[in-house]
Amino acid sequence: MFSWSELVPALPEILMLTMACVVLIAGLFTDKSKGGFLVFLSVLTVIFAAVLTVKDHSGGVEFTKQLIFNGTFIRDGFGDMLKLTVYLLMIPVFFYAKQYLRQHDTLTGEYFSLLLFATLGIMVMISGYNLIALYLGLELLALSSYALVAYHRNDVKSNEAAMKYFILGALASGMLLYGMSLIYGAVGTLQLDQISQSIAGQDNDLFLTLGLIFVIVGIAFKLGAAPFHMWVPDVYEGAPTATTLFIASAPKIAAFALAMRLLGQGLDVLMVHWQTMLATLAIVSIVIGNLFALQQTNLKRLFAYSTISHIGFMLLGLVGGQDGYAASMLYIIVYTVMAVGGFGMIVLLSNKGYEADSIDDFKGLNQRNGWYAFMMLLLVGSMAGFPPLIGFFSKLYVLKAVVDQGYIWLAVIAVIFAVIGAFYYLRIIKVMYFDESETDQAISANIDVKTVLSINALAQLGLLIILPALFNYCIQVTQSF
Repeated sequence: MFSWSELVPALPEILMLTMACVVLIAGLFTDKSKGGFLVFLSVLTVIFAAVLTVKDHSGGVEFTKQLIFNGTFIRDGFGDMLKLTVYLLMIPVFFYAKQYLRQHDTLTGEYFSLLLFATLGIMVMISGYNLIALYLGLELLALSSYALVAYHRNDVKSNEAAMKYFILGALASGMLLYGMSLIYGAVGTLQLDQISQSIAGQDNDLFLTLGLIFVIVGIAFKLGAAPFHMWVPDVYEGAPTATTLFIASAPKIAAFALAMRLLGQGLDVLMVHWQTMLATLAIVSIVIGNLFALQQTNLKRLFAYSTISHIGFMLLGLVGGQDGYAASMLYIIVYTVMAVGGFGMIVLLSNKGYEADSIDDFKGLNQRNGWYAFMMLLLVGSMAGFPPLIGFFSKLYVLKAVVDQGYIWLAVIAVIFAVIGAFYYLRIIKVMYFDESETDQAISANIDVKTVLSINALAQLGLLIILPALFNYCIQVTQSF
């Protein structure tokens, strides 16, 4: 049993659950052509959740850890930082979703409620300290995401994407659960710290080895790392763009947290084994992601393959030891900010009954609106890793951590394919600035969406001001873990 005082560290999760239900009910009384009130409630929810998270956050070198609910839920600096990132990411997601759903006359409370339930799943995954808690968080996120992908019920592509996502997602969940059950069978506990202690006292165990393999396969599926990436391009293309920009952002933070909790805390004793597997997944992801992205003409599929290569970079950081954990954390934070902005640009250029998801739709954007072209330039330039944008420095930190660990060949391969990958980002810049526009239609969007998008894109430069402090904080929270 647990006492009521134990609820205090979990207040952000309790608030998120309550408000998801409130938004669902509020949606029943909201006009489909508006929806501003639903966005207001959703944004207010993440702001208050951030206040509750920061309120008891103890910064500095020493971070307070609180284990509650019989040790199944942990409150620590690592979790607090990732949750704050998720709250910040969800704000542009809500605004872009409102713009997109209004264009398609499909704005309802269910959509924003599902986004809040998915956010709750992410928060549980970040703070889960027990195999069952982590799995429950994962499933809450997954079930909400399947429904969001199938949101356009009369759209064949949306239904097909949802079916693929559900089948492959269920397969990944099954593998992860099977791996967890094998680990439980080998050590006899579900608690991450006790798993680590039990493994330290054991010799090579077949159940543990098999469990580790299945857990890594499950994590790779959820992250969309190659060769378990098959669902990523189809789901990104088929899902409503408002859903794609969500799937490409906050859930990646959750998958990173899952990898860190399971591998970095529970299975840290087996680091020698899982580092080799992650290094292989990282290189395969970087190679496949970049080579396949070169062939794409659909922007959502291009971003899907580029996501696979970015996940490869993030996994590469996990190979780089303690500093590598921090570099990976910084990388995934920076990547999600870039990704949500990139898809936000597609939403901005889309219109009723028309989605601007082809590279050709960006032809002559500079002639139509120089400011939006500049915003897209910042976003794709940062994704490509062009200096002095934040994407360049996040790659640099990962490569430094890998080189410091002696994996110079890994860093060389990553750099070669990052240079190859820069070509498809340059293609987007070229059509925006050097091709003739095929339409002179004005780009219409509400002032709130324009403002959020501009802040989102300018963050590629603005984050440079706090980059050293941000990286140092990543080091502190990963070392205190």
